[in-house]
Amino acid sequence: MAEENMKDFEDEINRSFKVLKEGDILEAPIIGISDTEATVDLQYYTEGVIPLEECSHDPSFSIKNDLNIGDIVKVMVIDAESASGNVVLSMKAANDELVWDELQKDFEDHTVFSVKITEAVPAGVVGFVKGIRAFIPASKLALNYVEDTDSYVGMTVEAVILTVEPEHKKLVLSAKAIAKEQALAEKNLRIGRLMVGDIVEGTIERMESYGVFIALGEDISGLCHISQITNKFIKSPKEVLKMGEKVKAKILKIEGDRISLSIKALKEDEPDTEEETFDIPEEYNADSEESHDESPFAKLLQGIKL
Repeated sequence: MAEENMKDFEDEINRSFKVLKEGDILEAPIIGISDTEATVDLQYYTEGVIPLEECSHDPSFSIKNDLNIGDIVKVMVIDAESASGNVVLSMKAANDELVWDELQKDFEDHTVFSVKITEAVPAGVVGFVKGIRAFIPASKLALNYVEDTDSYVGMTVEAVILTVEPEHKKLVLSAKAIAKEQALAEKNLRIGRLMVGDIVEGTIERMESYGVFIALGEDISGLCHISQITNKFIKSPKEVLKMGEKVKAKILKIEGDRISLSIKALKEDEPDTEEETFDIPEEYNADSEESHDESPFAKLLQGIKL
């Protein structure tokens, strides 16, 4: 019991020698929360108070929902000797001072943030990351350029840091980068269901001198090289195919998201049902009355129907 009393006495002595000044950044546990402020234990002769307006720049911040008793928070001293007798602190001032090093690391680590869009501004939208106002350009909000940015207010998007400039307090995000990664992952998953040798059906969506691209559905396309279109010699795919035409093809190769197709592979195994016929001019027919060829070869052909 005596030891405990001695320790309490030593703590009081240490607190009496501790001096806080404006600009100091501290870590302290939250010991009280009200509608207008949070109270922290500074291990000082008096408690610290964080007014609601000093908690965060984020307008969606809720002192009751976003803070909890026992949370360790970083705060900056903005008034060491207030009229109330408490030390007035600011979480957002401390955050402004310390967070940029974290954001730089987040940029390097390609950290993904869930960002709630709070407002639409010219050419983009605004959200908050770690209490810092961040801008997402309309061109980086989705896979395609977003004209109606107002429709995104209130939505939450996944985004990564595109630009972090502590000296200018500038933070720019990209949701498009994440959307592209997700779309590619989903596409690769769909391609993974295909196998070499599969017969697929699609629509010709693009024609080039070297072949045609066939849309197979679900945002998947394959290339049929000109040499795989037909057994006949052609100078251009347009000689035998047209845009929008539906065709069947066999998968020859799959490399990543590249699919090689063959239309002619499906025709090579089909039986040839057409008879080849050649028209021979009458004058060259050995049985023709108009033929006057008396050569031995012509005589051999007499009586033979060609």
